[in-house]
Amino acid sequence: MAIENINAELKLMDELKVEGRARNFKLTMDQAKEAGGNNEGLCPGEVFLNALGGCKCMVARTLSESANIKLKELYIKMEGEMDSDGFSGKNKNAKIGFSSIKTKYLISADNTEDEIKNFINTIEAKCPMQDTIVNDPKLDYEINIM
Repeated sequence: MAIENINAELKLMDELKVEGRARNFKLTMDQAKEAGGNNEGLCPGEVFLNALGGCKCMVARTLSESANIKLKELYIKMEGEMDSDGFSGKNKNAKIGFSSIKTKYLISADNTEDEIKNFINTIEAKCPMQDTIVNDPKLDYEINIM
């Protein structure tokens, strides 16, 4: 079994701004002004949808050759529905996170419609980020006082 550790480090900056780092890359997250931020980056929900959609794109590219899919173009639109009243506590019955996520594929390939549909089903089944959502990972945390 090939276990790979993937790491990220995040730091809360001013107000709601968060700086994330992984490998040699930096990501800035923030909230929109109407949500209390300064609009200096994507909000965590947008980053989450981009990670899920990006993973599906990479799975498509990686598996297209072995699936005999002659992929020309692929666009993915992600739509997530979230009730902010859940997080804020205004509605104790509202789910705190996404209540639904929809993936819209716009694909061009030199294949039949059935071949493309089967390929999309394979992407949905093989996407690691989707698997993380569908099959809950074990979550843990530790606290270190500075």
